[in-house]
Amino acid sequence: MNEKKCQVGSGKLEVEEALPLLPTSDFRLQTPSYLQPAFVICAIVLAGTGVGMSLATQRLGLYFKKEPLSLKKPLTALDEGKLGPYRVAARIPIENEDILKSLGTADYIQWLLEDPREGRDSPVRKLLLFITYYGQADRVPHVPEECYTGGGYQRLATTAVSFQVGASENRSEIPGRYLLFGRTASDPAGAVSQFPVLYLFRVNGEYAGSRDEARLALNKNLFGKYSYFCKIELVFNQSAVAPARESAAAASERLLGVLLPRLEQEHWPDLE
Repeated sequence: MNEKKCQVGSGKLEVEEALPLLPTSDFRLQTPSYLQPAFVICAIVLAGTGVGMSLATQRLGLYFKKEPLSLKKPLTALDEGKLGPYRVAARIPIENEDILKSLGTADYIQWLLEDPREGRDSPVRKLLLFITYYGQADRVPHVPEECYTGGGYQRLATTAVSFQVGASENRSEIPGRYLLFGRTASDPAGAVSQFPVLYLFRVNGEYAGSRDEARLALNKNLFGKYSYFCKIELVFNQSAVAPARESAAAASERLLGVLLPRLEQEHWPDLE
């Protein structure tokens, strides 16, 4: 039973009932976790940091997310008449939707070129030209090292190369990469046993010879509103005999001397 206490004071009779003693935890108020002081302080700090970063980004003119940038002219509008003496033997569209989706762009050309200056049996007379353009450079550039090995080929060699492009009085040294691939035992008997692939990037108005160099060029463009990259890939897989590295590099250099000026002047965009 509850005990009652009576007190007399100031002419009043005060009656207090002594409640039974219960564990203190039963009466403790449970404060929600989101109202805990530590949580509130962290939320305020993070919100302030976010606002501060946004203001600093606007004031400094930084662009972490680039806006889309289109080509001056589509790659498909490349004037083959200005690529002489090279001839376009075939235009090869990518019809597999999964491959096109993984490519990440619809701005591409895949042309089979022929150089009539080379002999009929020359392993560099024909080559596959594959160009892809990305006008919103928020993805990791595709590279043949991964694309071909993912398709079942073995990478046998990797070498950095340098292309000397342009007239002697205005010659440019352009970095690139040489790869040699070989087929696996599961490939059909008629497949080419080995073939070289050479490639390079154009990133925001400059050339890069590898994916790491392309990333560096993209990352340093913090103050630019736009950013783009384009990959040029040359595949010598049209002959039963693979050309030597020196021959493939020399043939690539001759083609780039004709191709790159056309892309620079008529297709690749100008950054502000």
